[in-house]
Amino acid sequence: MQTEITDVSPALNAPYDRLVIYLLRHGDAEPGDGDDAARRLTAKGEDQARAAGAALAALGARIDACLTSPRVRAAETARLACAVLGIEPESAAELSGGGFDALALSAGRGDALLVGHEPDFSAEVGRLTGANVKLKKGGLAVIDGSTLLALLRPRELAAIAAARN
Repeated sequence: MQTEITDVSPALNAPYDRLVIYLLRHGDAEPGDGDDAARRLTAKGEDQARAAGAALAALGARIDACLTSPRVRAAETARLACAVLGIEPESAAELSGGGFDALALSAGRGDALLVGHEPDFSAEVGRLTGANVKLKKGGLAVIDGSTLLALLRPRELAAIAAARN
């Protein structure tokens, strides 16, 4: 005897309200000569930042907000990547160094691009997903809930960006 299920709870049919967090490590920066927070991107770092933004656009990422470390190299990375995405970066002191909670920081903002530093970003990927990763300068991790969807190196982001053109 087969049983047909016809009454399914509305909660099971509700659309999935996902929250995707994109963690972008700042691009290649000048060597440190004193004030670490003032280090600027190199030409390579600027290219990495632009490629990250172009790759996100090519992949159809729908980013609602961008939060960045106030350190110059991260803020420059965010500005260049977000220019392609048509969003304005917002400075967040929580991303300037040390542990942070990406979910709390992104709460109420929709899908968010966070731009910052190592080893903090790799540690946050590990905390959220259990994955043991190391983000390269200019690299990107994409997280949906507790799932690491993608871990992209700068050269992969550049290839995605180039394929868009």
